[in-house]
Amino acid sequence: MNFIICSDQFSDPAKGIYGAGAHSDFGFITLLATDDVMGLQICKDKDAKPQIWEYVTPIKGAFIVNLGDMLERWSNCMFKSTLHRVLGNGQDRYSIAYFVEPNHDCLVECLPTCKTEKSPPKFPPIRCSTYLSQRYKDTHADLSVYDKHQA
Repeated sequence: MNFIICSDQFSDPAKGIYGAGAHSDFGFITLLATDDVMGLQICKDKDAKPQIWEYVTPIKGAFIVNLGDMLERWSNCMFKSTLHRVLGNGQDRYSIAYFVEPNHDCLVECLPTCKTEKSPPKFPPIRCSTYLSQRYKDTHADLSVYDKHQA
């Protein structure tokens, strides 16, 4: 579970300043509990040019559910992962994200009900742990380079 606190800064997308930049989550689904401060935006069509962003209105007592990239892969792109970002509006904003992932030994492969002759699997099978490790490696800096300078 991650606690996310966005500071009271103002975002300015034209200048590339965000509370959190545009991304989709790697895993299966993300459950998000938020306070009543607006900030979360989603883009319903991540392939659109230009992208159209809309705010998600927080509802007291409700969770926001973001679909992840792993579910998109598992469903052969029938379910699209949620492209989202956060814009700061000058108020502190609190949210708690719970990332739902299958067991690391789970084989992530196209579900039988999500493939047909006209729509064969778009991705090869992969172990959950391998998939997540690859995604983290692709998107995070290799901090081991700093170990060489500490001696």
